[in-house]
Amino acid sequence: MKIFNTMSRTKEEFVPLEPGKVKMYVCGPTVYNLIHIGNARPMIVFDTVRRYFEYKGYEVNYVSNFTDVDDKIINKANEEGVDSRVISDRYIEECKKDMASLNVRPATTHPQATKEIGGMIDMIDNLIRKDYAYKAQDGTVYYRTRKFRDYGKLSHKDLDNMQSGLRMLAVTGADQKEDALDFVLWKPKKEGEPYWESPWCCGRPGWHIECSVMSKRYLGDQIDIHAGGEDLIFPHHENEIAQSEAANGVPFAKYWMHNAFLNIDNRKMSKSLGNFFTVRDILEQYDPQVLRYFMLSVHYRSPLNFSRENVESAKSAYERILNCGENLKFLASHTEGELKEEEKALLEKADSFRVQFEEAMDDDFNTADAITAIFELVKWINTSVNGESSKAFVEALRKELFTLADICGLFIERKEDVEDDLAAYVEAQIAERKAAKKAKDFAKADAIRDALREKGIILEDTREGVKWKKV
Repeated sequence: MKIFNTMSRTKEEFVPLEPGKVKMYVCGPTVYNLIHIGNARPMIVFDTVRRYFEYKGYEVNYVSNFTDVDDKIINKANEEGVDSRVISDRYIEECKKDMASLNVRPATTHPQATKEIGGMIDMIDNLIRKDYAYKAQDGTVYYRTRKFRDYGKLSHKDLDNMQSGLRMLAVTGADQKEDALDFVLWKPKKEGEPYWESPWCCGRPGWHIECSVMSKRYLGDQIDIHAGGEDLIFPHHENEIAQSEAANGVPFAKYWMHNAFLNIDNRKMSKSLGNFFTVRDILEQYDPQVLRYFMLSVHYRSPLNFSRENVESAKSAYERILNCGENLKFLASHTEGELKEEEKALLEKADSFRVQFEEAMDDDFNTADAITAIFELVKWINTSVNGESSKAFVEALRKELFTLADICGLFIERKEDVEDDLAAYVEAQIAERKAAKKAKDFAKADAIRDALREKGIILEDTREGVKWKKV
């Protein structure tokens, strides 16, 4: 498996830090409003990356944060006359609803910045002790950018060129900085803002420090993959590297992955241009699966142009997958019998589509070519299956189509059918867990519960029996 590493700008063979395990951090949204379709692209892309790693047998520790303290959140709270936590809590829940609609699985951990302040203070204190950071007169703490010799290695920017550019700008706080390139780790409170006590002043953290701290806490000093939109390469991810590597003394992330921008009718999405759309706006017109399919129909490193024509094309294409899945479901309930000899040979041909799919995904998660492989499989199924086919043959192909589509987070049956199948699956798992507990095989019972939690299903043991819900 090869991954295009933004750091080296080349495709590199993926070799995990620990065999069989993947530690992956993906920068999440700032929760001041409903997520827009630009937010949805990395959510869908890296959820698919995670799914493929799990398909390949890796144990994935997937962390994606919520930035729940920020100027935009504070401004929104002031406009509504409420505490900033009201805003962030509201939109975290709304974001989770949108993620569920798009079939984005919950992360292993969804940390929130406001719950990690203690860790941020500890890391900043560590950076000050190592002379990588300093306190200004008003209590602001800055990072000494030039002290980190490798600064710019991710974005491939030259410090001297950055310095020249800054001379042309009015730099906030420049009179307190030792160097115009230094960036904020902690800043003093302002009237009407939330704040926390620290050794330097009452205030709040700068944006960049939160991801360094949350990645360290939930994944360790070194991680396999750090990912996000390409707009985060500089300065956010560059600053994360400087903070983390100075504080921890080891390389931060082995591979850096960044998805390209999403444009609207070949123009940058912007409220001022009147082409800004939330996920909810789009889901009023299209099935969430159509939007997910559309997002994966282009390689993640290529710009994606959102237009009605392109989304309608995605809708038509996805319908062909659905129709095939529905046909297989119908035939599975109207046929019978074991595999025929000629069908065994045909199944070997079906395996070739899985190989084609895996080759695409192994090449830097090329979902565009992977979906092409799914379409080739659909076309082949449509010409190879009929009313004379055995039930075993139909079920084998249905499983094959489901497996490949599920890696992409795509359903092969319409939502109402999927919900019925999900309920049946969960109830079967609950029965198996009950049997395991009765046999005192508590390890198996816990494993079933944990596996369901990974799929966003929470079990609740009550007096009336086991209840479950989706999150």
